[in-house]
Amino acid sequence: MSDTPELSYEQAREELIAVVQQLEAGGTTLEESLALWERGETLARTCQTWLDGARERLDAAVAADDE
Repeated sequence: MSDTPELSYEQAREELIAVVQQLEAGGTTLEESLALWERGETLARTCQTWLDGARERLDAAVAADDE
């Protein structure tokens, strides 16, 4: 998450949605499209990191309950 450490999951997700909408709308140059794609990849990794962390916390809570 080092590229966007200040973003919450919700912020990253909302920005990712905006990036996807902009790419789908078209009308951008190849360079702009590539920059948007790269930003989208970074945001997707940020979201996945948050989700992985949440899964680990849930797994730990379930394991603690089983003990």
